[in-house]
Amino acid sequence: MRGKGYETGYGKPPRSGQFKKGQSGNARGRPKGSRDFNTDLREVLEAKVAVTENGKPRKVTSQKATLMRLREKALQGDHKAMTKLLDLARELNFEEWTRKAERALSQNEDDILERFKGALLKQTDPGDHAEELDAESGEEEYGDE
Repeated sequence: MRGKGYETGYGKPPRSGQFKKGQSGNARGRPKGSRDFNTDLREVLEAKVAVTENGKPRKVTSQKATLMRLREKALQGDHKAMTKLLDLARELNFEEWTRKAERALSQNEDDILERFKGALLKQTDPGDHAEELDAESGEEEYGDE
């Protein structure tokens, strides 16, 4: 023990080595306003570029232009491009399928599930499900252990 009642050791640095109030531990860290990779990527993909489609120039996002180029290469017989395009299509179809499959229960379906749950709990010993019932009510019960 050193100084005025403050013990140094593991996890207890000397007061002279501790951060002062209001002082950052990484003063020269990431500058404010600097951007991360995802922000830059989103900006690049959303940037407009000029493309010629059916002999007419038009502006589309870089993302769309890239997908159009991938489609062209796939249609010209590039096997890597075909595989990548089909993988993207498969992923899109899967996402749409899951979005359709996930839906909120109607009030009637919710009532049926609650009655079924109540019937199941009544069939078993109430002591077996005391923890579940307490968790649902938001209360915790402590025994004399």
